[in-house]
Amino acid sequence: MPACFGRPSHAHLPENDSEDTRAKALKRLLQVFGIEGLPQSPHHIKQPPQYMVDLYNTVAGDDGITKDPGILKGNTVRSFLDKTHSDQLHFLFILSSVAKNERVLTAELHLFKLRAQVADGLFNKQHFCKVSIYQVLDKENLDSSHGKKLLSARPLSLQSTGWEMFTITQAVRDWTEEESSNQGLLVTVQSLEGVLLDPKAVQFASGRNHHESKKPMLVLFTDDGRRGAVLPTNRVLGEEENPLASTPMDLQTNRTRIPRSADSLLPCQRLPLSVDFEEIGWGGWIISPRGYNAYHCRGSCPFPLGENMRPTNHATVQSIINALKLSQDVSGPCCVPDKLFSISLLYFDDDENVVLRQYDGMVAGSCGCH
Repeated sequence: MPACFGRPSHAHLPENDSEDTRAKALKRLLQVFGIEGLPQSPHHIKQPPQYMVDLYNTVAGDDGITKDPGILKGNTVRSFLDKTHSDQLHFLFILSSVAKNERVLTAELHLFKLRAQVADGLFNKQHFCKVSIYQVLDKENLDSSHGKKLLSARPLSLQSTGWEMFTITQAVRDWTEEESSNQGLLVTVQSLEGVLLDPKAVQFASGRNHHESKKPMLVLFTDDGRRGAVLPTNRVLGEEENPLASTPMDLQTNRTRIPRSADSLLPCQRLPLSVDFEEIGWGGWIISPRGYNAYHCRGSCPFPLGENMRPTNHATVQSIINALKLSQDVSGPCCVPDKLFSISLLYFDDDENVVLRQYDGMVAGSCGCH
């Protein structure tokens, strides 16, 4: 039966050709991951925001495979830390790394509310304050209605502490369309009656004097339009849906070694294919996973095709035509992935912002004859 799989070349390339091939291969791999240039590794060991780590653990397993492709809004989440490093409630986030083709779905300002540093007497009089988030339009005229635009406002408990989130989507859309319009955000704190409060009554962690884990952060949920195969939303609907199930079509052991000469004797099956980010030189900027198993499909699709080979009707007809030699131009069906899963990647971009991205069609979930 004609072979459908490619055979790797074992010829030794000259050193220059080998380096050129590696460079081209890694460049193409970056394109697969939608990354324009190779991000530089952070100059110091930098901890990613805990929010981004927790979000990654929510959407992906230890193997990097996305648990449910529908969890995220879009396919990319970007986090930005405040660049003003100011003690005042004025924040600036540089969004130059957002690609022009990315559609901003939701933008969230995350602020860490500190414990109040005022006498308890204030709390006896009032228990809530109003926090307002403004888009800065003119830094020189913040006191006028033309100097700022209200984005979000809501009451907060004076005695609460921890992370607070405010939606500021429209401002971020403005900034991504016209980068020069980004003059930052202003936060004001008032009583429910509209009177400015003692600055010590309500304080948020700033980018200057507080731990990295509490710094102001902007989180964008975007979609870059890169979509692959339609994926099942539940990987554990039974053995057929589970990519870790052991079936004749789905061998899992990493110790599996099949000589190429035996391919024509073995039925179509799934075999391991390890992708190690450290090995290809990406370990310095990829946070999670450190690598993943992409799997690959190998083996023959001999006539007659049994149901265990998961053939399409077209493949079945093609195998019959081939077996009967009714056409010299028709080969036998090929062993290829017939179910694909996405992976999620958490990494530092070139500006040391942390990005969570979902990539469709990256893991062969099962193999069949097509």
